[in-house]
Amino acid sequence: MSQETNAVAAVAEDAEVMASVETGPAGETFILADITRDDAYVTAPLQDAATLPEWR
Repeated sequence: MSQETNAVAAVAEDAEVMASVETGPAGETFILADITRDDAYVTAPLQDAATLPEWR
């Protein structure tokens, strides 16, 4: 199932963004988070996450 959004992202100059892959009962999950803010993260199943060359 594909999800599309029209969200606008605000970028803070002092943001610190980190990425992680966690393994759990549901499989591997890709997490992208701004660690300078509470609840500022997005998750996706690892197989659905874009690779670096795809982001470029």
